[in-house]
Amino acid sequence: MGIQSCVTRTDINGKLWGPNQRIAVDEALRLYTQNGAYASFEEDIKGSIQAGKLADLVVLSEDITSVNPFTIKDIQIEETIVGGQAIYQG
Repeated sequence: MGIQSCVTRTDINGKLWGPNQRIAVDEALRLYTQNGAYASFEEDIKGSIQAGKLADLVVLSEDITSVNPFTIKDIQIEETIVGGQAIYQG
């Protein structure tokens, strides 16, 4: 819902907040990954998929960059990987 809210500027109830502050999906993904790692001084170990970094990620059922932005929150998680090990498979 966080990424969807950044892109659509609507909350869980559909209320519009600051429509002029919308950002693109790729910017929202960066906000929640690389920028989050940078903000916590952990960009050397997480925030992007690179050799030597922690392998914590999710595999989604759809391409978040190609769906209707208002359906991002409905994308299913197919797999969760933590430390390079699959801990959930849907």
